[in-house]
Amino acid sequence: MARSHDSVTNRTARTTAAGNRAKSQVMAAIGGLVDEGKAEWNHTATGDIELRLLSGEVFVLGEVSVTRVE
Repeated sequence: MARSHDSVTNRTARTTAAGNRAKSQVMAAIGGLVDEGKAEWNHTATGDIELRLLSGEVFVLGEVSVTRVE
């Protein structure tokens, strides 16, 4: 049985909403680290966010990914 366009659209919308909630939760947790003085973050020239933990690790927070650079 073929799926209707509406069911695919609804599933995509639910997946996107869940991803947005997860991203918001992750950013809130990272913001908590910054607020507690355990990390610093700055915007890069490309618009990404560079996160530096006091323990020395450095990450680039992209739109849909996190990359460890140090």
